[in-house]
Amino acid sequence: MTVRIVRLGTPRHPEEGPRIGTVRRPPRGVKKDRYAADDWYDVWYPELSPSQALVTQALKAETEAEWNAFVRAFKKEMKEPAAARSLDLLAALSQEADFSVGCYCEDEAHCHRSVLRALLAERGAKIA
Repeated sequence: MTVRIVRLGTPRHPEEGPRIGTVRRPPRGVKKDRYAADDWYDVWYPELSPSQALVTQALKAETEAEWNAFVRAFKKEMKEPAAARSLDLLAALSQEADFSVGCYCEDEAHCHRSVLRALLAERGAKIA
């Protein structure tokens, strides 16, 4: 049983389980009834996405220092009680169930899902 960190909109792994979209907004131009069928996500969970201000900051980050500033700010947001409880829940679930969390970004190294991967690992999540 594991959690997979994925790019939303890509083909699913056969053992992936339900896909959780940790994004601020639903995919543009996609009808709601196609979200799961087109491999976007089964459940939308924006509580684990950066705030709109941080999304803007991440998209504008051109240097390593700017990216690191985003990471620090996002980690701070994820320390808020609701986000921290959500991360704890997903880490616990990864011990007993297969599922995935993801975002739209092409490059995980410059996407908040890389931070989610680290935060889940810190909580003992089983990560594929």
